Amino acid sequence: MLRRLYDWTMSLAARKSAEIWLAIIAFVESSVFLVPADVLYVPMALAKPERAYRYAVVATTASVLGGIAGWALGYYAYDTIARPILEFYGKIDAFEQLRVFIQGQWEIVLLMLVTSGLAHLPPIKVVTILAGVVQMNLGFFIISAIVARGARFLFLAWLLRRYGESIRHFIEKRLGQITAIVAGLLIVLGVGYKLLA
Repeated sequence: MLRRLYDWTMSLAARKSAEIWLAIIAFVESSVFLVPADVLYVPMALAKPERAYRYAVVATTASVLGGIAGWALGYYAYDTIARPILEFYGKIDAFEQLRVFIQGQWEIVLLMLVTSGLAHLPPIKVVTILAGVVQMNLGFFIISAIVARGARFLFLAWLLRRYGESIRHFIEKRLGQITAIVAGLLIVLGVGYKLLA
């Protein structure tokens, strides 16, 4: 099923309505969808490099709006909507462990929002829902999401504009690994700080 979702998302990049689909995928990725918007963003930006930054702004805006929807699901409808979504993706146990670990300290959620926004670690939908559940300040959440998601998409735009097709393999294979390592280090530092404090 995951492969079919991936292939379907990739096929959207060739359509005239690709920009609308990018916004839709970025929105739902931040609240309920499994496939990251990068899958659609990268081929679109490679096909039209002059629009890479425009696409980055579209993806960032839609992703932040989707994050707000995820926050609202966690804040207002955890048991009725968000929990079944997390169960569907098999993320409920990890979510509950994070929820217990955080115990209302949304500073840790902020750190996860940054690492998730940059490297999908943990998945963005898990963090946005968690932010709502722990009642993270919505204004602070929005600013953090803009910075985290904007940094990711704008950095991808810069790489694609500067290096073009030659950077595609690196982005698809290595960039995720590198940012996941950096994100993992940030999480370890945050957890270490919490334990020492």
